[in-house]
Amino acid sequence: MNKELLIIFTRNPELGKVKTRLAATVGNKIALNIYKFLLEHTRQISMELDVSRHLYYSEEIHTKDAWDNSLFDKRLQQGEDLGDRMKHAFQMGLKEGYEKVIIIGSDIYELDTADIEDAFSALDHNEVVIGPAADGGYYLLGMRTLIPELFENKEWGSDSVLKDTLAQLYDKPTRLLTVKNDVDTYDDIKDVPAFKHFLTHINEAKPI
Repeated sequence: MNKELLIIFTRNPELGKVKTRLAATVGNKIALNIYKFLLEHTRQISMELDVSRHLYYSEEIHTKDAWDNSLFDKRLQQGEDLGDRMKHAFQMGLKEGYEKVIIIGSDIYELDTADIEDAFSALDHNEVVIGPAADGGYYLLGMRTLIPELFENKEWGSDSVLKDTLAQLYDKPTRLLTVKNDVDTYDDIKDVPAFKHFLTHINEAKPI
């Protein structure tokens, strides 16, 4: 059994239910297409890793999508809020015997395979590894043993999540990765070449 586990959290790609802050600028259809693009990026970088993979869906498990059922152990998120759902996923992974467990979302275009490999390596000498997001949250969290308080009493989605999390880790060896930008709003992608073709309708509408 591989002792390293990558947990991937995704939202089911449904029109009007993903990237709502981005959709406020680009529209629901474009926001959905961008999210599908981010999902494919996440799938590609995770497939290149020599680890086990648990794929957690937000609403329902899809067995006939692009995520290969033989490579991704498909599950359903459980819990009242994001903290509860992440804690449950970590608990399951550690209970099943994995020694290093890392969770990522599916909206970090800047994340690549080497970053995740680096995170797993960091757990050789640290209890926790965190990938800080530019908006004050985090895009990656990894640990060797469950620290339940990291998932409690947080204002999820706010710019205080990373700060509050680090405050709880003051006495635990923790490795911080490079800060990366997740995709939540138009400003997060407007200057990124990979998203240019999604935004032509907006650029064309701008006054000269």
